[in-house]
Amino acid sequence: MAKNQESINLIDIFSEFKDFKRIDKQTLINVLQDSFRSVITKMYGTAANYDVIVNPDKGDLEIYRNRLVMEDDDVANPETQIALSDARLLDDEAEVGEEVTDKVEMASFGRRMILNLRQTLASKILELQKENLYLKYADMIGQIVTGELYQVWKKEMLLLDEEGNELYLPKQNQIPTDFYRKGEMVRAVVVQVDNKNQNPKIVLSRTSPLFLQRLFEQEVPEVKEGLIAIKKIARIPGERAKVAVESFDDRIDPVGACVGVKGARIHGIVRELRNENIDVINYTSNINLYIQRALAPAKISSMEIDEENRHAKVYLQPDEVSLAIGKGGFNIKLANMLTDYQIDVYREINEQDMDDIYLDEFNDEIDQWVIDTLKSIGLDTAKDVLGTPKEELLKQTDLEEETIDDVFRILEAEFEND
Repeated sequence: MAKNQESINLIDIFSEFKDFKRIDKQTLINVLQDSFRSVITKMYGTAANYDVIVNPDKGDLEIYRNRLVMEDDDVANPETQIALSDARLLDDEAEVGEEVTDKVEMASFGRRMILNLRQTLASKILELQKENLYLKYADMIGQIVTGELYQVWKKEMLLLDEEGNELYLPKQNQIPTDFYRKGEMVRAVVVQVDNKNQNPKIVLSRTSPLFLQRLFEQEVPEVKEGLIAIKKIARIPGERAKVAVESFDDRIDPVGACVGVKGARIHGIVRELRNENIDVINYTSNINLYIQRALAPAKISSMEIDEENRHAKVYLQPDEVSLAIGKGGFNIKLANMLTDYQIDVYREINEQDMDDIYLDEFNDEIDQWVIDTLKSIGLDTAKDVLGTPKEELLKQTDLEEETIDDVFRILEAEFEND
């Protein structure tokens, strides 16, 4: 009865691992064999002369011991050797120098060893689970996955995939306007898989340009099929993005295909990114034209390119400057990111404004960081600044009122002297 009970317990263990741990049959067999060999080694000092035969489908496991037949008085190690008289009880034709095999019953292990076996199996299965999880997600870096929000912490969110594996979405990888409730499904791209101390950690991102690229691949068949290539993506997550695309088929308009009829394709992406505005432009290797497209909707009057230093000076009509800079400076920032050029925007001086002076010429009286702040909102000249109400400057910059008053005083003095 005791032997029966131990066998039933082992079968339950095998069934548990087979049904719930999602480990393939051959791997399970190897784990079980290794675990039994480990237990046998602890009991008898060696497992080299033992055969462990596993049938996980039926829950069957048989253990056989092979021993060398010796003369009755010459047996030195009863675990690896057997007396001739004992051997003939197992095989009446046994002879000295041959091997005989006998079956080892489960009951001989004892309850303590059965418990040890269970712990060994559990440990090996856990190691396999972790290794499989790491390998699975290491192959999925760059792919979009979906997880159910399980818990929100200050620095990250914990998601669970369909198999209950933990996925982490750090705060810095969340779109600023992201808001989810527990139990809701969250989509993100796998960006990092660590395996420190054999404890896999899967890190996701919704702010990576790669997330936007994968969304395009899902929404635009031509991108997925390789007929349209996404050459570069620049993002300010949750605010605005610019995507440069190129078609490998002259019959396909890459911008039109990505946007879709009445914006049908782009709208799904915009919603997923919390209403992030997305500009899709045609890629070109002509850097002048590429910068012009990157700065849209602003229209450029002229441009000076320094290819060696990847620097561009762009001149625009006064009413185009604010368009080039964009709300919060987003348009110029994204154009810089998209083209990999440092783009400086200048207001083109008309004939009637020939007496105007660029702010940079005042850097001996005004700190350069103050000048750069004013230029960042499209004010390049003295008259640009003097023509802007102080209240507007306070609103659009982080400058102190006293600093702005000093700037006005210096600029006004220049024109009074003239």
